[in-house]
Amino acid sequence: MNNLMKIILCFVALSMLASCAGIKETGRTIGHTTRDVTKKIGHTSRDAVKAIGKETKEVVKDIKDNED
Repeated sequence: MNNLMKIILCFVALSMLASCAGIKETGRTIGHTTRDVTKKIGHTSRDAVKAIGKETKEVVKDIKDNED
């Protein structure tokens, strides 16, 4: 009985290690996906703000030129 308990304990320990590796990999995948999506959103927002700023400067310049 003592040997059977040791075998069961080893099996449980190995199962826990395998499941921990799976959880770690899942967490890494979620983290990297979140990072990539956030980066894409940030870059798109930055580009939109730059485009709006550029167009606004051109409109203001045209208005000033027409006043003179």
